[in-house]
Amino acid sequence: MAQTNTIGRRKTSTARAYLSKGSGTIIVNNKPLENYFPLENNRIAILLPLKTAGLDGQFDIKVTVRGGGTTGQSVAVQHAIARAIVEMDPEKRTELKPLGLLTRDDRMVERKKYGQPKARKRFQFSKR
Repeated sequence: MAQTNTIGRRKTSTARAYLSKGSGTIIVNNKPLENYFPLENNRIAILLPLKTAGLDGQFDIKVTVRGGGTTGQSVAVQHAIARAIVEMDPEKRTELKPLGLLTRDDRMVERKKYGQPKARKRFQFSKR
């Protein structure tokens, strides 16, 4: 397979990853990985599926990601890369599944309710 195109999501972030055989360069929104994600935690999260599958430095990855913040975007990219690896080589599923890399994290921000200052916080109660 020449190129794989997969989608990953987290909170309101959506990432589309394009994997192709290459030297291991990762481009996110037309910027190098180090420039787009300056925090090392985010870069480690993105590279986790590649390291787990033992494919570090074997694929060129181009990612377009939209919505959310940097951490949500990095986990969305991680999800997309993990899905692409399984699409290219279904045998890698047994390595990625136990770490939860193929599961979409469905936790979302709880909506604010009327009559309250935030989603769960209440206004101060006064008995008298």
